[in-house]
Formats: sequence, structure tokens, C-alpha cells
Amino acid sequence: MFNRDYNENPFIVIWELTRACQLHCLHCRAEAQHHRHPLELTFEEGKKLIDDIYEMDNPMLVFTGGDPLERPDVFDIAEYAIKKGVRVSMTPSATPNVTKEAMQQAKDIGLARWAFSIDGHCAEVHDHFRGTSGSFDLTMNAISYLHELDMPLQINTVISRYNYDYLDEMAEMVENLNCVLWSVFFLVPTGRGKESDMITPAEHEKVFRWLYQLSKRVPFDIKTTAGQHYRRVVIQQKMREQKGMSGAEHIFYEDAINQGKTGQIDGLGRAPKGVNDGNGFVFISHTGDVFPSGLLPIKAGNVRVTPLSKIYRESEIFQNLRNPDKYKGKCGVCEFRHVCGGSRSRAYNITGDYMESEPYCVYIPKAMRQKGKQKRTV
Repeated sequence: MFNRDYNENPFIVIWELTRACQLHCLHCRAEAQHHRHPLELTFEEGKKLIDDIYEMDNPMLVFTGGDPLERPDVFDIAEYAIKKGVRVSMTPSATPNVTKEAMQQAKDIGLARWAFSIDGHCAEVHDHFRGTSGSFDLTMNAISYLHELDMPLQINTVISRYNYDYLDEMAEMVENLNCVLWSVFFLVPTGRGKESDMITPAEHEKVFRWLYQLSKRVPFDIKTTAGQHYRRVVIQQKMREQKGMSGAEHIFYEDAINQGKTGQIDGLGRAPKGVNDGNGFVFISHTGDVFPSGLLPIKAGNVRVTPLSKIYRESEIFQNLRNPDKYKGKCGVCEFRHVCGGSRSRAYNITGDYMESEPYCVYIPKAMRQKGKQKRTV
């Protein structure tokens, strides 16, 4: 797992089992519908897909949607994957589908983890964002079932202008809920998500620094999605904390950054290097279309026609995304491009070009600062 070459195999695979969902979330990437699509991958096609995924050095597999529980065969699919040795987790929506019986079934087949979305510290904020009254209470009930069954809990939160002012309250709630991982998503304006719902670039930076300080005192892990520049902030903060760093460690950090090997030192303790859209990450839609991520809607192929491994390894889109030296603008010259690279999804959805700079990053790369100094001295 930790010697993985992202040019060959992804670190994580997301499979959108269905787009059917009973919620009406403001930010929904999938623009989920009430009914299942007739051309969803079948159970037999799903088994073949799992076989292909397993052969790609057995990455992590996440079932998403829509709502995965809208598929009656979801646990059959999960059981098939788990029996092969695949580590599976699931992100169901907080609807009446989430029963204690469903959770027991998930535990019985060996599901690694359940993830629930909580986007506000109270029902008013959360239910507004999820577009469904009662969603907050359903989520809390489901989490209590999960704890009764002693299953690991992951909480997903989308940071937006609707909850930005309540982050301290959110963190306190997450800690009280005894989760193992807080996965913090930064809004990308795709699907139902709008740029007007996003926090500003300066607020992104402020949240990253807040998350880093939080990570040092809470018992759960923190990861970001579509917030790749959090890795840059972690490295910067660690380097600033020189009192707690030996001279040898500081030299290692400096050398790694200067040699473009920041992927070795993201400081987050999970992936061996920074995962980004198409670079260690791949998304399969409900109908088998393959994308660099669910937030970057550029189709690279379909698993009904071409094996996933061939699409991931040979697609020009994926190959471009795995070469940070080809990124445009400041991302292309940034010393952190190999560990960060900016959100390729956000770059695409705001500029129309997935290779453009991350538009919500305030950092000015060292090369650009030096160039600016040279101009001023001429």
C-alpha cells in the first residue's frame, strides 16, 4: 500500500452505486434523483469491476451515491468485495434506509467503516444544507446505532458559507460523537453546488490553519477532500515549529521541498504521498463511466468497454493529472505541487481547464516571489 506507484494503481477507488437518493442537498455533485437509473452497473458487472479493482494492488474501495442503500443488492456487492480481501467503506445518506438492521448486516459481512455527513452543529444549519427537514435527527439516531454495534464512525462535513462561522461548535460535536476520522470537504461548484456557496480563498487558508491546530489535540484523524492545499499548510506549520524539530529533520524538510519530493512528507500519516483527482484517485459512476473524481466530470472511458486499469493508466486525462510539472500558472511552479497540486476539480469547474491553477489558494510560490524581487531590483 505504501509503496504504491500512482501511475499504475490508485490509492482509493470511489464507486457510485446509484444516483437514487431521498435527500435534496444544496451541494449535491450527483444531482441525485428519486429513482434508480435503468442502466446502472448490474450485480454481475459490479463483481467484474471489483475483480479489476482488486488486481490494481487492492486499493481502498468506497461505495457512494446518491445513496448506496437505495440498491437492494448493496450488501451482496459489499460481501463479494470483502471476501476477496478488499477494504470497503460506505457513505449512505441519512434516510429511513439507515436502520439498525442494515448496520448489523454491514457489520456481519465485515464492512470496514460507515461514514455519515454532518454539515452543521444543529438541525437548523444541517437540514438547510441537506435540503431535508429531519435529516440531522436521523443522522444522530443512526450514529447511536453505530455506537451500539461498536462500528467505526467517519464523519464527512462540507465546509461552506453556511457553516463557516460554526467550526468550533462542529469540532466539539465531532469529538463528542467519538468518530475515528473527520473528513472535511471543501465545496466545489459542480452539480447543485454554486460558487456563491463557497468560502473565500482567505477563509480556506484560515480553515486549514485551524484544522492543523485542531489535529494536534483531538483523538480523531482529520483529512481533507478538494482541499489539497491543506497539505502545504501542514508542511509549513511543521517547519515553523522548529523548536520541536531537530536540525536533521529541518534539513530533510528543506531538501525534500527543494527536490520536489514533498509527497514524502505530507505529515498527514495516511497516503504515501498526496492524492489528487486522477492521481491516486479514480471514480466510477453508476453507469460505469470513469472520471478522475466525482467532482471533475471529464469522462475518460467506461468499464463496460475498457478495463479500469487501462483507463486509469493510459488515459491522456489521467496522465496529464499525474504530472504536476505540466500544471499551469502558479501551481506549475509551486514548490509544493507534488504534494498539493491544488484541487484539479475546482480549477476545472471555475476556469474550465483542469490543468489551471487552484483558484482558491492564496499562496504565492517561492519561484514567483523570487522573480518579483528580481524585477524590483532591476
